[in-house]
Amino acid sequence: MIGTTTEYGAAETVEPESPRQREIRESEARYRTLFDSIDQGFCIIEFFDGPHGPLSDYIHISANAAYAQHAGIPNVVGQKVREMVPEEAEGWVALYVEVLKTGQPIRFERELVATGRHLELSAFRIEPASRREVAVLFKDVTARKRAERALQELNETLEARIAAALAERKLAEDALRQAQKMEAVGQLTGGLAHDFNNLLAGISGAFQMIGVRLAQGRTRDVERYLTAGQGATRRAASLTHRLLAFSRRQTLAPKAIVINRLMSEFVELVRRTVGPGIAVETIEAGGLWLTMVDANQLENALLNLCINSRDAMPEGGKITIETGNKWLDERTARDRHMDPGQYVTVCVSDTGAGIEKHLLERVFEPFFTTKPTGQGTGLGLSMVYGFARQSHGHVRIYSEMGQGTMVCIYLPRHLGEEEIDDAAALTTELQPAADAVVLVIDDEPTVRMLITDALGDLNYTCIEAADGRAGLDILESNRQIDLLITDVGLPGGLNGRQVADAALLLRPELKVLFITGYAENAAFNHGHIGPGMELLTKPFAIDDLGRRVERMLRQV
Repeated sequence: MIGTTTEYGAAETVEPESPRQREIRESEARYRTLFDSIDQGFCIIEFFDGPHGPLSDYIHISANAAYAQHAGIPNVVGQKVREMVPEEAEGWVALYVEVLKTGQPIRFERELVATGRHLELSAFRIEPASRREVAVLFKDVTARKRAERALQELNETLEARIAAALAERKLAEDALRQAQKMEAVGQLTGGLAHDFNNLLAGISGAFQMIGVRLAQGRTRDVERYLTAGQGATRRAASLTHRLLAFSRRQTLAPKAIVINRLMSEFVELVRRTVGPGIAVETIEAGGLWLTMVDANQLENALLNLCINSRDAMPEGGKITIETGNKWLDERTARDRHMDPGQYVTVCVSDTGAGIEKHLLERVFEPFFTTKPTGQGTGLGLSMVYGFARQSHGHVRIYSEMGQGTMVCIYLPRHLGEEEIDDAAALTTELQPAADAVVLVIDDEPTVRMLITDALGDLNYTCIEAADGRAGLDILESNRQIDLLITDVGLPGGLNGRQVADAALLLRPELKVLFITGYAENAAFNHGHIGPGMELLTKPFAIDDLGRRVERMLRQV
């Protein structure tokens, strides 16, 4: 027995610590050591009924040393939440009281605004529920949040910087492409000028010799010079059409056709063009779909491809022209940089030398050619590409060195009805409609003179106008007008299409024939003319003009 002395001097007996007491004391010490050793903040809160209602406040009944480190608030034991953080207390109470009532643990992140700390927390109820206690474990994640915010801001500014860099790169690439085009144009200017000067020399010389021979009375030679001048004119027109097609500014007159119907006559033209050393074969798909396309421009594009094939086979070979129906699904269309859907294809393949892979991506570039200098303008495939894109289609090229090349034109399927060309039904001898009056609008006096003289010889009555405003004044009058012939590009603020549209409002039954050597796409609704209108491209044959006028005036 151990005795102690009280303040009155009497001895007090102290009972020795029992093993159970020592065990409890040591257990509590271990618990406290563990409690304070946790590197995350930990506390136990107890709810009570406060002035704001039942379970409207809680008090911290226990907290470890890390609480102050993570929350930034020291000595919280014994503190009520509404006294600690009065501005935020309602939110914290609402979160923890739900844990107390449901018994469902929660994990969440929340900012402790009073100290500016972002906390990652978890809370669970201490059983039994009657104790009204909830345990909270948390840690300070402010540094992580700041890093995330900084990273987000960096990403946002990075995206802006990348966008700016890409925009600057695109401008540079566009400028480079333009410079390359201008360089190519510069390189080819001499060649094109040479070609045009040769053609103009042929035309001018032919006219001069006609004048000389007529003065000499030697009329037998006139036919020869007329043939030479007309041939030079056709070659000049062909070169101009290639340039327009390359720039996608040609005017198209599309019709719903089955391409197979063009093949028989076209193949004969190809055979005459490529010569006897090259075999020409066609493979026509059965049940070929309709497509909306300008047949003449399609034949021109295919002829360009056949000429390229001929040039790739100097020792002879075979050209195959094949038609087909293709249905491109989303994936295939995406791989080919096209829109999904149904297409009619026309492919021209040869057994020539082929094209190297690194050149395939450039073959549709304007003025790019694999032919020796002076043997190609580089406009052929550009023209084909421009025509296909203007027709809402696409072009694909496939080639293997030593095996040959295939170029395929994809044209969208047309779901309407086929348009039958009735030109073949016209008689050779022109029979103009009786008492027909034609209004001719063109700012070029020579063109107006040729048209009115030619139609006058066919007994048509012609009225002339030099610009769109003058022509529209005549159309607004009470004069009889059966057919309007107008150039597309007119001075004075009204182009030919605008004049025609205004005229059709006044005279819905009026026939309109456009003549043009160059047409702005805007004047023709992106290169296409509407129903009831037709197009004749300059330069044109006088006979073609007469037949076209006759046919249009006889249409009901």
